Amino acid sequence: MENLQHMEQNQHFMHRALELAQKAEGRTSPNPAVGAVIVRDGRIIAEGYHRRAGSEHAEVVALQAAGQSAAGATMYVTLEPCNHFGKTPPCTEAIITAGIREVYYAVQDSDERVLGSGHKRLLEAGITVHEGLCREQAEQLNRRYFHYKKTGRPWVFGKFAASLDGKIATRCGESQWITGDEAREHGHRLRSRVDAILAGVGTVIADDPLLTCRSSTETATQPLRVILDSSGRTPIKARVLDTSVAQTLLATTSPLTAERQRAFAQKGVQVEGFPADEQGRVSLLPLLQFLGKRGLTSILVEGGAAVLGSFFQAGLIDELLAYFAPIVIGGEQAPGAVGGNGFARLQQAACLRDTSIEQLGPDFLIKGLVVK
Repeated sequence: MENLQHMEQNQHFMHRALELAQKAEGRTSPNPAVGAVIVRDGRIIAEGYHRRAGSEHAEVVALQAAGQSAAGATMYVTLEPCNHFGKTPPCTEAIITAGIREVYYAVQDSDERVLGSGHKRLLEAGITVHEGLCREQAEQLNRRYFHYKKTGRPWVFGKFAASLDGKIATRCGESQWITGDEAREHGHRLRSRVDAILAGVGTVIADDPLLTCRSSTETATQPLRVILDSSGRTPIKARVLDTSVAQTLLATTSPLTAERQRAFAQKGVQVEGFPADEQGRVSLLPLLQFLGKRGLTSILVEGGAAVLGSFFQAGLIDELLAYFAPIVIGGEQAPGAVGGNGFARLQQAACLRDTSIEQLGPDFLIKGLVVK
């Protein structure tokens, strides 16, 4: 009974550390979101989380809050403490200097500069170390970080808003607005938590979107806007080219004329050439690899239907967010949410796991991870 109570108590403290880390999810790229609590005599005496890249790590924030009370206490942290000099000193040395007696961490850091060395350093200093408490929750929290470290590519969110019958516009092209205020606000909050937003040139020409975060509750650095435009057709007056609001990357396959190059350069738009796929469009995998080398760990694919279809067809969507309005549009000519050729057999279709449903005003959000 005593061991069970001790285990439940440990889980309680780690859950609190995970709650703290969630506050920074999507804010710390390319670093992970980390939370930490310090416990003495069965109660939390200090806590902290990593707020943004370059700032103090969660362990240091908690130690500063605890002061001299940290000596002899226990720390719960959602990721293995770092043991290297980066933009900040090693957290292991701060923990050792503070006199922490015992450390529980949820999951090992896959960064090759850490990868077990933090655990080893704490042990060498005589600290009792436990790994794996609430591991699954910690891995889910930092899924984009672990994916980035494993593949070198950003985690890809797919997103669309549709009617109950899967239409993203009427047959006449009317699409604003299918979903209501709450769903759109949720979408803008999502934008504030990713490193980049991607759309195709067809969407830019048809809708002239700004592709920025305009949440009423979030303040964040605007994500990079990536436009798939194989031949450089984006109108020079398109709102997405206003780089005073956010930076824009134009991904092309064909060399642009000198005139077009100058026009984009005057706007401050970065133009990058990529290999073409079989249809002559920007090849997606090289694009994602390029973005990964820039340190981007997440990207939100917003459309249109052809772009979403190509990402699904290539197996590059990692997580889907589908907003459904309680309306039926109908019509064979009304476009669906995911275009392209689609999958020929049901067993080939993209399937979701760990799904959830959330009501947002009159609308519903269904989200889940894509089974690979």
